[in-house]
Amino acid sequence: MAAHCRRFWESLSADTDNRPAMTTLETPGSTVGVVGGGQLGRMLAEAASPLGVEIVVLDPTPDCPAATVARDQIVADFDDGGGIRQLADRSDVLTFEIELADQTALEQIGEETGTPVHPKPSTLETIHDKLVQKRELADAAIPVPPFRAVEDAEDIRDAIDDYGAPVMLKARTGGYDGRGNVPVESKADADAALESIAGPAMVESFVEFEREVSVIAVKGDGEVATFPLGENVHVDEILRETIVPARSSETATERAYEVARDVLSAMDGRGVYGIELFETPDGEILLNEIAPRPHNSGHWTIEGAQSSQFEQHVRAVLGWPLGSTELRSPTALANLLADVEESRDAQLRNVDRVLETPGANLHWYGKREARPGRKMGHVTVSGRDEGATVEALLETARELERAVTFRS
Repeated sequence: MAAHCRRFWESLSADTDNRPAMTTLETPGSTVGVVGGGQLGRMLAEAASPLGVEIVVLDPTPDCPAATVARDQIVADFDDGGGIRQLADRSDVLTFEIELADQTALEQIGEETGTPVHPKPSTLETIHDKLVQKRELADAAIPVPPFRAVEDAEDIRDAIDDYGAPVMLKARTGGYDGRGNVPVESKADADAALESIAGPAMVESFVEFEREVSVIAVKGDGEVATFPLGENVHVDEILRETIVPARSSETATERAYEVARDVLSAMDGRGVYGIELFETPDGEILLNEIAPRPHNSGHWTIEGAQSSQFEQHVRAVLGWPLGSTELRSPTALANLLADVEESRDAQLRNVDRVLETPGANLHWYGKREARPGRKMGHVTVSGRDEGATVEALLETARELERAVTFRS
């Protein structure tokens, strides 16, 4: 089996007879209820359809991105108990594509209606607060950068004394796509940095890394699978590009999978987990963050792997056997961010450049408003021959990303 791709059974005990019994599955007929109807919900619905699985989403935005491909949309807030109950009544299993889902409501309504929730709401409780997340992972012996809670600016200055400058100040809740992450270069910057967070915060040692990598991992019914290791490029803390396979050594790659499997052991419930990691110059692997759902750094799997992260998530939450995560071909991904100075109607131009390029694929997320820096879609470029290198594929993806525009 390739070093960058693992699939194995986790026995409930050493006795193989204790593995989960395979049941007879039927399709069509199953319905998955998804809290959140953004681009992830849209791509979940696209992946579910060939399996005969219907998707119903709950999202407060009328005609949300997932609405055009999902079976139906319930228009309600992510913490609306009545809306979540309606979703549960229509579904065989509940899941979520956004961490704003209310874990208390999911847990209570899941129990009252008998509708299983995956991943478990307790996982959301861990993920919501980055400080709680880091503490629980550290307690599980998972390698993380040095960190501490922050009550005031003096705590940041103390961290600089202990960790050296710069340090990374993070909002404990609500941050995503770089929002809520503030590098603090010196003690003099501590007060302004904390004020910009405007809420509970934590601080981490700044990691000098060789590259940022991620493992898209799947926890099934007694079964675990991992996709090939991806290498990620962030700009201003926002994911811009992913290439697969990562340009990591075999030793660092194997270590990344070890950490990912340990992370899955600490998580509760079936589904896809996006596990972001730092690879240091000496090959050490440190955990950055976890997303208990399909992840932007796994979008390449739609074209680049035998089965996508979205198909795997649908299979996993339903308790179905997982698909193959083997690499089809080296793949590069470039996110399409709105290159506008102020909000405007979303209209992507020059898409013919993508469509006429061999091996290139365009993914449009269905968002109606282009806001500065907002993720609107992505482009993937897959190798069409054995000589394709990830460097060449990435350069093509960058050229295509530069070619398309939201400007008139």
